[in-house]
Parts: sequence; C-alpha cells; structure tokens
Amino acid sequence: MKLAVTILQLLCGLAIILIVLFQSGKSEGLSGAIGGVADSFLAKNKARTIDAKLARATKWFGAVFLVLTMALLIMN
Repeated sequence: MKLAVTILQLLCGLAIILIVLFQSGKSEGLSGAIGGVADSFLAKNKARTIDAKLARATKWFGAVFLVLTMALLIMN
C-alpha cells in the first residue's frame, strides 16, 4: 500500500512540474497593475484559455499531492 501511494505521489509531482513548465509567464509585472489591462475578447474569456485550464490543473494536482503526502505521513 505504501509503495502504491509513493508511486502515485511521484507521478503527481512529475505532472505538477510539467504543467507548471507548460504555463506561460506572467510578464505583465507592475506596468500592468498600474496601467490596467484593456478589456478585450481574450480578457472576457480568460477562464476558457489554455493557461486558465493549466492553472486549474495545477491546483488540483497540488491538492492531490498534499493529500498523498499526508497519507504517507500517517502510514509511517
């Protein structure tokens, strides 16, 4: 059982690494915060973009990784 959880945690960790590497950088920085962003078609449909899906996947895989880490801690 412990081996299976360890393997799942390893795969989840690799998935997190790959998902984070596929995300685009947030190069907007301070200039975007001060100047604001124009309300465009892409800004309105931000939840449907690939970056939003990758961000959501990062959160889910992070949560699963946390649960698996806690499970391994309890098993020891």
